[in-house]
Parts: sequence; structure tokens; C-alpha cells
Amino acid sequence: MNYRHAFHAGNHADVLKHIVLLALVDALKRKDTPFFVLDTHAGRGRYLLGGAESRKTSEADEGVFRLLDAPRLPALAEAYLRAVQANNPVGALVAYPGSPLLVAQAMRDQDRLAACELQPEEAAALKDLFAHDPRVAVHARDGYGAMKALLPPRAGTQRIARGLVLIDPPYEAQDAEYPQIIAALRDALERWPAATYAVWYPIKQRRTLQPFFRKAAALPSRGAFVAELQVRPDDSPLRLTGSGMLVLNPPWQLDQALAPVLPVLAAALGEAGASQRLEWLRPPT
Repeated sequence: MNYRHAFHAGNHADVLKHIVLLALVDALKRKDTPFFVLDTHAGRGRYLLGGAESRKTSEADEGVFRLLDAPRLPALAEAYLRAVQANNPVGALVAYPGSPLLVAQAMRDQDRLAACELQPEEAAALKDLFAHDPRVAVHARDGYGAMKALLPPRAGTQRIARGLVLIDPPYEAQDAEYPQIIAALRDALERWPAATYAVWYPIKQRRTLQPFFRKAAALPSRGAFVAELQVRPDDSPLRLTGSGMLVLNPPWQLDQALAPVLPVLAAALGEAGASQRLEWLRPPT
């Protein structure tokens, strides 16, 4: 794979993904019992916004930096910005935390994270990042294979009942990625039906996503919704118009917590014609 998330760190897609991710972790923390998080495509964990890759695209300028300037943000957006700023004690935003780092910093002592990364350089950086954190296991392996190997999770001989699986692939071959995601989710729901599953997906033309949504709705979950942010009109000639998060087995009232956030993100990060959507694909049971 040639994908490097450093080119895109802190962009509008990261803002949406990480707001949802932190809300999911926060929901897990409402109970004292431990939880387990599997990040299937973890990346390197931290990205320098002044690095060579991020300077080439400056995507963070239209993502997290814009949100920093937005007034009167909803609670979930404020919590996200506090988490990002916690990684920048110098007072300026110079580093952006990836999903595994945000999760690890939000977890408690009894919780566990398994972070998977197939790319050797990224996996080595991830291992260095968590070298002294016994709560985090870094796996230099394919994330879909890890879902089969690590679910359901165990602590010794005991299963961990609660948790989250984040699937955030690079979508280098989109036609192949979506069937692989559906197959992985179907298998994982059989292995660990109580977990929440969150899938990030790019939006280029929304109509092409309808088969994916239909198959996701047919999975044996207790409910599934999508939260989307399109920063450009759907007919934009630019390749990426936005992104979304598919959430299966969502925590109670997560949709209500996200509802006031999406319009604010569209206004703060979007161009003319930006839009947002929160829709249940499978009503909660």
C-alpha cells in the first residue's frame, strides 16, 4: 500500500471520525467494567502538522484549524478539541493525534487497546509511541485478519464483554474494500455481538454507496446509522466531497448527541453547498 495518512491528518474527515470515536469511548466509560478497543488500520498514531507530508496538502487548515476558530461549539466538538490540544502543550497546534492515540489517552487503567498497522514504517512508529504503555498492544498485521484472531477479546481466561472495533481502511481499491468490510463485520458480529462497530468511509458520489448501505442494514446488529459530513456538493469535480461514519450497535442516544454537531461542522468546514446527514439504516432494537 502507498497510502500515508500524514498527507491528510487533521482534515475534515479526521474531524468527523475523531468526534464520533471519542463519543463512543466516552459512552464505554460510563460503566466501571473494562472495555476493549480494536483499531484495525491504526497508522502511526501521531502526525506532525508541519511535516513534509502535511505541508504538501495543508488539509488540516480546512479541518481542525477551522474548527478551532469556530464559536459556540457543541459539547462533543469541544471535547474533541480538548483532546487534540492535550497533545500540544506548547500552546500551538503542531501535532495531530491519530485514532489509537486519542483512544489510549481517553482510556482508563483497566481498559485495553489493540492497534493494527500493516505498513512497516507506520507500525514501527506506532510501536515506539506505545512502547511504555502496557494497556496497548501493537500488531504489525492486517486489520481484517486481526478481527478474526482477536475477537472476542480476553483478559486471561475471561472474555471482555464490552468494546469497540474501529475500521478505517485507506480505500485504495474501493470496489474490493466494501465487500471486505461487510464480510468482516458479519463475522465479527457472530464472534462478538455485544460490541459497537464503527466504519469510516469516503464520499465521492453518494449514489455509489447505496449497495454498501443496503448490505450494512441487513447485518444482524441491534441498530445501525450513518453520520455524514460533505464539505462540497455531491457533484463537485474534486475527488473527495466528504466522509461518513457507519455505526453498528451504537450506544444509547449517540445519534441525539451527534445531531447538533453535524450542522456546525458543515458550516465551519464546508464550502457553498456543504451538507450533513444522520440517518438510521437499521432502526434500533
